[in-house]
Amino acid sequence: MYTIMRQSIVLTALLALVLCGAYPVAVTALGSAIFPEQAAGSLLTRGDTIVGSKLIGQPFSGPRSFHGRPSAAGQGYDAMSSGGSNLGPTSAALAGRLQERAALLRRENPDAPLPVDLLTASGSGLDSHISPEAARFQVGRVAGARGLSPQSVSELVERHIRKSELGLFGSDRVNVLELNLALEGMRP
Repeated sequence: MYTIMRQSIVLTALLALVLCGAYPVAVTALGSAIFPEQAAGSLLTRGDTIVGSKLIGQPFSGPRSFHGRPSAAGQGYDAMSSGGSNLGPTSAALAGRLQERAALLRRENPDAPLPVDLLTASGSGLDSHISPEAARFQVGRVAGARGLSPQSVSELVERHIRKSELGLFGSDRVNVLELNLALEGMRP
């Protein structure tokens, strides 16, 4: 009996040391060595100031900026409360939100088809990217608010489209923060 109990305690301690200590340290070190930018948060800076992360969406409002997907994370884009709304397809609250968003988008661009990613939040609520269609949808509003030509803003959007990985994984996308930072450098 004593031997079995001693073996159990030793095995539990050994597994705790390996799985709760050595393994996480090794995986973190390996990830930092192979993907140093991502492990550090993929932070974007302007001078010495951190302005955001390429991986976590931020709230942009007003007509002068491109807007990302709606967020259901906390009070919106709250990385500490990542998650969706958990509203299902039969939810009246979800239907109401979609109708409100659609009405706002139709006022902005009445003749264009509505991009789904400007209507719906992602599962995490923290998406930093939108589809090229969603970025193109917003060109007229942003160009008009900034006194820029729609052509120049369209060209900026096209330069910021990132293709799917290896042409297979994911879909084409535009990082909203990077696009808005590039937009700041444009002059009418």
